[in-house]
Amino acid sequence: MGEAWDAGAIMRKLDQLAACTERPGGITRLFLTPAHGEAVHLVRGWMDQAGLQTMVDASGTLVGHMPGGPAGARRLILGSHIDTVRRAGRYDGCLGVVMGIALAARLRGAALPYALEIRAFGDEEGVRFPVTLTGAHAAAGNFDPAWLDSRDAEGIPLRAALQQFGCDPSALTAGQCTASGALAYLEIHIEQGPVLEAANLPVGVVTAINGATRWEISVRGRAGHAGTVPMAQRQDALAAACGMVLAVQRTALAHPGVVATVGRISASPGATNVIPGECIFTLDVRAPEDALRGIAEQEIFQAMANLADGSRTHLEVRPLHAAPAIACDRRLQSLLADAVGAAGWPVLHLPSGAGHDAMAMAALCPVGMLFVRCADGISHHPDESVTEADVAVALEVMVSALSTFDVDALA
Repeated sequence: MGEAWDAGAIMRKLDQLAACTERPGGITRLFLTPAHGEAVHLVRGWMDQAGLQTMVDASGTLVGHMPGGPAGARRLILGSHIDTVRRAGRYDGCLGVVMGIALAARLRGAALPYALEIRAFGDEEGVRFPVTLTGAHAAAGNFDPAWLDSRDAEGIPLRAALQQFGCDPSALTAGQCTASGALAYLEIHIEQGPVLEAANLPVGVVTAINGATRWEISVRGRAGHAGTVPMAQRQDALAAACGMVLAVQRTALAHPGVVATVGRISASPGATNVIPGECIFTLDVRAPEDALRGIAEQEIFQAMANLADGSRTHLEVRPLHAAPAIACDRRLQSLLADAVGAAGWPVLHLPSGAGHDAMAMAALCPVGMLFVRCADGISHHPDESVTEADVAVALEVMVSALSTFDVDALA
């Protein structure tokens, strides 16, 4: 008999997985690095112990399949990612993978109406290469062959990194990683935000993954001497940009569900005695509905244009990134909500402000997500933390949900 797959075991295994890192002081485990390889080896051993049949596909995703189910049964996929950002915590992504294995172990031998599959994706964070969600996109049949030519900071192409990892990139271009026969995809993930903690709840049911757009905003005025140009005659790019940043905040506050962030700003020439002639800043706008996000963006850009006109500066807006909102399947939301209620907890529905592998998997099959409370909403940081008690609740909820999963409801 091996170790029981309870919440305590999940926490211990997450501690072990945290040791797979490129450097101490937080976890750094980038896609297709030796640390990623160590993590795959470790997690694969746990999958083997849980009775799963394992393989690493051409995208670097570790896949575990639980034998059983009726002949020709479609696959219910549980998964998340095992790559990290730099100086990460130990629960983002990894909790969903390890809990998926625990669920497979707990349900081993049960007469389930579906086949069960666990996926440990290798590239959700998109830190090493200028692409992201490659494993999930490959599983969904949406891998773009052009991504193989993308390079990391050292100039290594994704194609070469995959080959060095033992993968066959030609299988990706041939679409051989597609998870055919998928029934649904479920992902357990830490919330990465403070909503559950504020509500004093251990888990929540995700309604949608926010769509996001990112922009680079350039404001050009005229540099001048800080002591000689009268205030009324200035074309101060930084002053205009400051008004625009405040307009971003006001607009987001006026539209519940919208979040908007100016995360980086710089002014030039950057001297204490020179009026800024140019200011460049970023804008990130997210919302659970694309139409809502579009309305907020339109108002933001109109306010920026008005401020540029009033300050006699020139405004340029350059798009950097766009991802549509993904709605979680209502039937899967109901399944998870019923399981939360059966565990004795109030059901809180909430959107995800962060991106997840489920975004890409939604092109293949219905997706659902269960959030687990994290302390102070902290994520992508060594202080990221969840409690064993909350993990126990999530495990109970998922065992209930998987045991009562109605295959016909998704037919």
